[in-house]
Amino acid sequence: MKINTDGVLLAALAGVEHKTEILDIGTGTGVIALMLAQRNESACIDAIEIDAEAAKTAELNFSNSLFNNRLKIYPKSFQDFFKTQAPKNYDLIVSNPPFFINASKSNQEKKNLARHTNPFFFEDLISLSATHLTAMGTLQIIIPTQIEKLIIAIAANNQLIVQQKISISSFDNSKPIRSILSFGNNNVPYRDIFFTIYAQQGVHSAAYKNALKDFFTIF
Repeated sequence: MKINTDGVLLAALAGVEHKTEILDIGTGTGVIALMLAQRNESACIDAIEIDAEAAKTAELNFSNSLFNNRLKIYPKSFQDFFKTQAPKNYDLIVSNPPFFINASKSNQEKKNLARHTNPFFFEDLISLSATHLTAMGTLQIIIPTQIEKLIIAIAANNQLIVQQKISISSFDNSKPIRSILSFGNNNVPYRDIFFTIYAQQGVHSAAYKNALKDFFTIF
């Protein structure tokens, strides 16, 4: 689970303009946090990772990066982080969370930790994030389209408004498989954006290449 399409798309498409304090929940090996640091040179980024081995890798990746003075890893759950760290609000909170709910699990415990969860996880994630956003701050998460209504309902219960949705499809003529939802406290004009990964089988779209050209050497 070191690098995946969901994570890099969230990092490449999340709105980072004017976001100086950023929190990455479930950073894994630190890819999202590193990409956000590259996109916004004035941002300081806290990253949380519950898996100790992944957190150590993220710490190494952070220390070896050009952005090491702006990145900090916290090897704990986001619940513990919000309870134990000094009170702080963020301009942007991002997460590529585990998303399989009540699904069959792998026999690999680390993969289960990274990919499987339950509705209570999202209730904690959204409610705690909502109380740690600045006035103009946003929570931006990438999820499968199947749980989109659940996430929007939980957000509404926490007084968060859907400000933007990026619907991600494999091809132009296929149904969206992922959504990047952006929530905030302010009732701003809603934006609905469509993003396609492939132009044809095995060929990435121009939008995908443009989004990731600063990060992937193949582009």
